[in-house]
Amino acid sequence: MTNDIGCRACRAGTKLGFDFTMAFQPILDLADGSVWAYEALVRGPNGEPAYTILDRVTDETRYQFDQAARVKAIELAGRLFPRDSGTRLSINFMPNAVYEPNACIRASLDAARRVDFAHQRIMFEFTEQERFRDIEHVKRIVAAYRKQGFLTALDDFGAGFAGLSLLANFRPDLIKIDMDLLRGLDADAGRYAIVSGVVAIARALGVTVLAEGVETAAELDALRGLGITLVQGYHFSKPLLEELPPVAGFAPTTARAA
Repeated sequence: MTNDIGCRACRAGTKLGFDFTMAFQPILDLADGSVWAYEALVRGPNGEPAYTILDRVTDETRYQFDQAARVKAIELAGRLFPRDSGTRLSINFMPNAVYEPNACIRASLDAARRVDFAHQRIMFEFTEQERFRDIEHVKRIVAAYRKQGFLTALDDFGAGFAGLSLLANFRPDLIKIDMDLLRGLDADAGRYAIVSGVVAIARALGVTVLAEGVETAAELDALRGLGITLVQGYHFSKPLLEELPPVAGFAPTTARAA
């Protein structure tokens, strides 16, 4: 796949041949008991799982889908998010679908302006489940997005093709620790030690840690003990299709975000 193909796809505006929408799941700040952000998650038009849509994305439609997914998330956020809040929108994107960072971000910026959603409230998550074809290119994407005022996050940290090497190369604003590392954290000394080490490294680099996939009160207590205050998971709320879901009550903590 060449950059020329990506360029044409970003500008084409043709239909993908399938419909999709977004579900939203809150990211919570334990420090003040607020909803820090909502993550937009790809779903079928009737709530079908993400894989039923992503399986239809080909190399030829990767660029178009990435662009369309960003715009869909921003347009829904403009409609659903409270106007008087600073609640962020977190969008997953495909780094290999970005042929040139400043050109491929234009549709997102246009959508944000169109729905009056400040682009500084947008965070882009890139997942290490996708093998990056060009590390230097992804570094340029992160740098360009940061210059535009976007936050960046490394999703699924601790799973996929790489871990610490991506953190060393990209220095995102946040890392989202993969749920498999957190599962049973409270009762597994090995997992606790690994996550504690990740938190210490992130702090030294000035990177915020977000724990995703929290499912139990015991896991949450263990995360509090590590000083992690940004959390996400079924323990609080499941994603809701084209709506902002209610959040189960939780008590703020005075711990500083990692």
